Amino acid sequence: MAITLNASTSSGLVQTADTSGTIDLQSAGATKLSVTSTGTSIAQYNPSASLITSGTAVASTSGTSIDFTSIPSWVKRITVMFNGVSTNGTANLLFRLGTSGGIASTGYSGRTSNIVSTTANGNNDTIGFVMGSGASAADIFYGSIIFTNLNANIWCAQGSFSQIGATAFTTFPSGAISLSGTLTTVRITTGNGTDTFDAGSINILYE
Repeated sequence: MAITLNASTSSGLVQTADTSGTIDLQSAGATKLSVTSTGTSIAQYNPSASLITSGTAVASTSGTSIDFTSIPSWVKRITVMFNGVSTNGTANLLFRLGTSGGIASTGYSGRTSNIVSTTANGNNDTIGFVMGSGASAADIFYGSIIFTNLNANIWCAQGSFSQIGATAFTTFPSGAISLSGTLTTVRITTGNGTDTFDAGSINILYE
């Protein structure tokens, strides 16, 4: 089966498929889209792999920080997900982004808004995208935050997390940062650098 892709030339770009009648579109050697033709029309298309890549879930049960590294340079959107995450203290949790040169610890423009019952409060943040802290070490967080590439190395953040424990509330971290280079790493850490993770799991999706 011969396929002609018209590239605005007199003859077009001619590509010959294999004998199966299937054309596979690949990225980095992995098939992203398979098209099957009857010879006169396209019969169906079947994505062979998700266009959203899942990381490997990490148990957030130890350490003062958790890093997701080697994020591909083409990524434009990253989602970080919490399931029952807790620490042994009450310090804020921070989301920080990094490049091959290291993790950015300053330069963030953001705000954390917390809603407890019908009362709202918040803080302006420059050291990371900050989640409101729990009232006790037994508090547990669920939810997600999304980082989206605006252009070049500017990343915007918007998240929503529910805290379940001594004082139930919802926290909404948001903001933006202009990195010094291409994003490679997402770090989740504790604000004081000493509280450690002691429960739950964290994973990312990127696309």
